[in-house]
Amino acid sequence: MRAVISIAAAVALTACGPREDVTEIQVQRVFGECGAEIGDRTDAENLDSECGVMTALINAFEAQNPDVRVRVNIAPWPGYDQLSARLASGDPPDLVTMHVSSIPDYQSRGLLAPLADGLAQAGVDRMTLTPTALGGVSRDGELYGLPIDIWAPLWHINMNLFRQAGLVRADGSPVLPTSADELLDQARRFTEATGKPYLVQSMANERAAYTRNLYTLLMQQNADFFADRRRIDLTTPEARRAVQLFKDIYDRNLTTRNQDYSAATAGFINGGGGVYLVGTWMIGDFEREANRPGAPLEGGYAVVPYPQLYPGRPASFIDGHAWVMPVRDRTSREREAVFRLLRFFAEHHLDWSRTGHLPTSQAVIESPEYLALPHRASIASLAEIGEPLPSDVERQFAIQDIIGDEMASAITGRKSIDRALADAEHRVNDLLFHIPETSNSRP
Repeated sequence: MRAVISIAAAVALTACGPREDVTEIQVQRVFGECGAEIGDRTDAENLDSECGVMTALINAFEAQNPDVRVRVNIAPWPGYDQLSARLASGDPPDLVTMHVSSIPDYQSRGLLAPLADGLAQAGVDRMTLTPTALGGVSRDGELYGLPIDIWAPLWHINMNLFRQAGLVRADGSPVLPTSADELLDQARRFTEATGKPYLVQSMANERAAYTRNLYTLLMQQNADFFADRRRIDLTTPEARRAVQLFKDIYDRNLTTRNQDYSAATAGFINGGGGVYLVGTWMIGDFEREANRPGAPLEGGYAVVPYPQLYPGRPASFIDGHAWVMPVRDRTSREREAVFRLLRFFAEHHLDWSRTGHLPTSQAVIESPEYLALPHRASIASLAEIGEPLPSDVERQFAIQDIIGDEMASAITGRKSIDRALADAEHRVNDLLFHIPETSNSRP
């Protein structure tokens, strides 16, 4: 009897433990949790949310690779607190979704493994990536991430209100400003005709949007505001001009005020203004509203990159998401499984681009399948005009908060524009000055 019990216990333990022919890898991702909605679905074709597409793709990979188990940890956005805790414990995930702008912070401390050789061995050709996407994950000729998208703030337009204001061309496209003065004039005409603000902005508890606006308008003016990666230059005519524009919009009541992200998004959906300044990830949501009978956006949604307002060059600030591999000990089977998953994502750029983000594959962004997706032809130029900050600028998230905080003070009148820009410059440069030099060593 004892022998029978021992055998039964051994069988039970074997059944509960990991199979020897299955390799487990750990993935940390953001984009929310939607397991109840997506379940075991492996088809991303009719999905357009970040969470839905990501969940379906990982399901599909596991279905096609039964010898690999992907253990997913869904971290609250943006996920860096959780990653830091895992790194501090000595047990980081195998793959992490990371903003391209955050890669320098981790790579400079030797926390990210180089990927070029592994990707090449897995059959991923780096030269198939767009130059912008490739540049964002490259340092000293090495790759520290597999870029999966490019995202940018955009002009999401309520064409129904634009028609009411007479700001539509004969071909049905929106009339867009070509200068700051034209923007102010069109905004005034729009508000007089509709009784609603021209711009919808998330201005409460939201600093990133201010900074992204400033970056784009500085780039359009050919301002080299990060000529030195450890020093920003904001006390310039170009920066003052950009902040003055948004202050004029605010002072003339041509924008929404005191709305957080949720309120601004709901307000635009419900017809609360003409142009919502928000990112690529909202295209799917707004397109669904445009196809919903009786909705304020029904038959009246368009989206374009920021219009060119200043002499200089067509430009738009961009960032992106990438898969990175934290440094840790891995078996050869674990490493092979990680790169197999990376190759899978490289092969599914089109599926991920259904989220609204731009693909990082040159072939996909030029493909009829991609351009046939709603509004993608209107924003495809971002692959050429999009510009990130220099790839070796560290602490970009903290810099974004500092600049946004000071811009908010200037726009709402708590500080003068010159004082706010000087304070932003000083605070950013103080932050960068105190980054230990050892953090800039290469692994």
